Amino acid sequence: MTYDLSKLRGSIPPLVTPFRDGTVDLEAYARLVEFHVANGSHGILVNGTTAEPSTLTVAERNAVVDLAVNVAARRVPVVVNTGSQSFAETRDLTDHAVRAGADALLIVTPYYVKPPQRGLVKYYLEIVRGHDIPWMIYHIPGRTAVSVTLETVVELARESPTFAGMKHAVNDLGFVSECLGALPDFRVFAGLEELSFPTLAVGGVGLMNAVGNLDPGVLARMCEATWNGDFAGARALHDRLLEINKAIFFDTNPIPIKYMMKRLGLLATNEHRLPMVPATPELERRLDAVLDRSGLLAPAGTF
Repeated sequence: MTYDLSKLRGSIPPLVTPFRDGTVDLEAYARLVEFHVANGSHGILVNGTTAEPSTLTVAERNAVVDLAVNVAARRVPVVVNTGSQSFAETRDLTDHAVRAGADALLIVTPYYVKPPQRGLVKYYLEIVRGHDIPWMIYHIPGRTAVSVTLETVVELARESPTFAGMKHAVNDLGFVSECLGALPDFRVFAGLEELSFPTLAVGGVGLMNAVGNLDPGVLARMCEATWNGDFAGARALHDRLLEINKAIFFDTNPIPIKYMMKRLGLLATNEHRLPMVPATPELERRLDAVLDRSGLLAPAGTF
């Protein structure tokens, strides 16, 4: 593997997919990429859960990847989630991301089918066969209904030289410590907002959190404070984000995120595709109150 893994760290938010009148708004997406580059994100994650990828066609997912790679223009790493329920679809999405110039792959555990661990191992090894870029497991059993074990992680590291790490969206810091104990160079990214600082504190290398769509800079600063040994400063940022982190899960992600982005002027509309639907008026009022208290509505730079 020729990629410099030291670049694969920090805050790499999963970008939302803007829709306008039922279609993917590529112009708005390009603006979001520029927003993250300008505001300190250490990378961007394309087609993560926050992007509602299951509502996109393969062609749409690939078009977003092409756009993200072109707009980022190597200024920050582009990580692409290429996972799907189908092996064939995941392979096609993975092949396209590699051809497009993605810096790394994030591959969610195949959902709904609930495979055994030996099936997961074979699945991942076959998906990445022939590719020479870093790849990571997207571990989010709350969405996929399948977990990975330490034994699976160790076997994949042994069999695949490009296996680099994991996005860990589980309330289980013990598993993070187990993985890092077995594989000291393993790169773990926090996938749950409320575990951002705790994951960094036990050895995680970064964050892939939806809240980064609202204020990329604060998450970047949390990572950088941790790298510099300023754990008190990192924890202070984490504590200030606590209420807004919880607000992201007032409803299914990214319903609250898209509404708050519209409220902050980052999206023209909080449109979704079925079965996802926009925030209700009651939810809007709850989110407005959180935003008012968060400081995000204050003049830039005050948060």
